[in-house]
Parts: sequence; structure tokens; C-alpha cells
Amino acid sequence: MIKRRTFSKAVGLCTGAAAVSLSGLQNQASATAASHQTRGGPAPTVPPATPGTHTSFPTLKQVKAGVLDIGYAEAGPAHGPVVILLHGWPYDIHSYVDVALLLADLGYRVIVPYLRGHGSTRFLSRHTPRNAEQSAIALDIIALMDALKIHRAVFAGFDWGSRTADIIAALWPERVKALVSTSGYVITDVKAQLAPAAPAVEHLWWYQWYFATPRGKKAMENLDDRIALCRYVWTLVSPNWKFDDATFNRTAQAFHNPDYAAIVLYNYRWRIGLIEGEARYDRYEKELAAQPPIHVPTITLDPALDPFTPPGNGSTYRDHFTGKYEHRTIANVGHNLPQEAPTTFAQAVVDADRL
Repeated sequence: MIKRRTFSKAVGLCTGAAAVSLSGLQNQASATAASHQTRGGPAPTVPPATPGTHTSFPTLKQVKAGVLDIGYAEAGPAHGPVVILLHGWPYDIHSYVDVALLLADLGYRVIVPYLRGHGSTRFLSRHTPRNAEQSAIALDIIALMDALKIHRAVFAGFDWGSRTADIIAALWPERVKALVSTSGYVITDVKAQLAPAAPAVEHLWWYQWYFATPRGKKAMENLDDRIALCRYVWTLVSPNWKFDDATFNRTAQAFHNPDYAAIVLYNYRWRIGLIEGEARYDRYEKELAAQPPIHVPTITLDPALDPFTPPGNGSTYRDHFTGKYEHRTIANVGHNLPQEAPTTFAQAVVDADRL
């Protein structure tokens, strides 16, 4: 999920929905109805779609890319402008099942990959370290683009997906036409993470500390325990989302990946400095520690009911984005923004493409 240190600076002693400034919030209807006049002409209005309209993707594929055999969903015309949608934790590609098909209907070629350790994505070698540094995940997506011969794409993400998209936009801007980043700028500065946050913020990150213990490790390595934990997280971070068993179970299949526990544990332990990264990623992590600016056209989204959304209407991270920019706060929506409000999310992608 989002970067703990940036959030702690913004939130002080506030937590949850109480931490969100509600003044000036756009409701979903006004956000999705917007059609912005830009240099590319007016962006098309995404037709309203009821969340959960779709339950599966038309096409699932595999491709060898870098150290992985990556599983991904694809929708839309093969020669359309490319959009890459990146999921977070504890989620999978089904966060985008409605968004992808909305964008495909508008002529986009939409790619939705399983991140390492999720779904049908597998390591090519049993000897490859099950590393989950932020730069390693970003390099997976660059390798995917190369394997699919995609030079440039619009990127959109939330949670781990926002972080990965932000990294690619910062370090490889030539590969990014535009960016939609939920929760703003979420590139991790590991050294900054070492300092204590406010108690209310530390409370929000209970699972991060849980994963740092032998007890949490055992829970993640036990399939039933990990699935129960992930479902509980869904209820905490999306308080208004009334998902059913079938919706959760479709995503929970991705948690059966044999490397799931190793990847999740590595990511959260690495972020708080409990384990060292690999030397092969040091050059990238050094660049990311400097918190590089993002110059590509960007729309940032803050889900108002996500407990990790800081107050300030995006002001805490605004200076990181130096190109064309818009910010939107989405009312009545929690952490899993694309699945809870697919029309709103798809509209942001279309609008970012026109910035």
C-alpha cells in the first residue's frame, strides 16, 4: 500500500475517513461526466458502468519477459493505443475487469499483468531470488513491454501498481505517454521509513509489523490464513464496498501462487529496512531514494474513504509532478478504486491520455 512516511507527515494524529478533508470533494457522477478540453481535443466520456458488470477477461496470455513468465489479461484492438493497468496488494488483475473492458470499447489495447508472485506469473528459474524491491517489480513491467514490443503506454495503477507506474514514469519517462496514479506519489524512500510515524499511522500499518514477525510469516505461508487475512484487509480499506464471496474468491485464486508469501513478505520487510536488497537493483534504488520528479502528464486520484489517503487534496505530493497535471478526490470510494468505481477510473485514464 502507500508510502507510510509521506502519509504520516500529512495525517498527524488523524486516521481513517476522519483524516480526509471533505471540502470540495467531487462525487463520482461529476468526476465521470467530465469531458476535458485539451490539446488532443475533448476526451470521450466513458459510459457509466455498474461495478461488477464483468467477472472475467476475454483473453488471458503468458509471455516470457526478464526473469518471469508473466500472465496477463488483454482486451481491445491489437493496434490500439496501449494502456497498462497495474494492481496492488492484496488484489489481482480482477481489480480492472470492468475498467479494461470500458477502455477496450473506446479502442485501447489494454494490458493487465499479474505482478510477480501473483496468479499465473512464475519465475523462470527456481534459483532466482524471490525479490520484491520496488525497482525489481518496475523492471518486470519494462521487460513485459519489451517482450510485447510496446514502446510507450499510458500507465494507471493503485497501491503497488501506483508505485510501479510512478517508478517507470520517473526512471523511464520515454516509455510513459501519461500516468494515472492513485494516492499520488508513492515511491518508497527506505531510509525515511526508518523513522517512527505518529501512533495512529503506525496503527494503520498493523499488517506490515505483523509480516515482520515469525507469527506473521507463518500466517502468510499458510494458504487458509493468508486468504483470511487478505479478505480482512479488503473490509478495512474499502469500508463502503459491498463485495460478495464470488468477487473475493476470483481474486483469491491469485494468492495460490507458490511464490506469493515470499514476495509479499519480502516487499514489506524490505520497505522497513529489515532485509537488504540485491546488488543488481542498487543503482535504481539509489535513484529512487532521491525521490525523483515525474515529468509525464499525470492525473492523481485520492479515494476519500481509503484510510491511507492523506488530507490536503493532493497537496502533500503535488511538487513531485512537474508536467501537465490534474488532481481528483473521489468521494465514497475506498482503496480498491478501479474495482469500486470503474467508470471514474477509466475516465481518468482517457483524460490523462489527452493531457
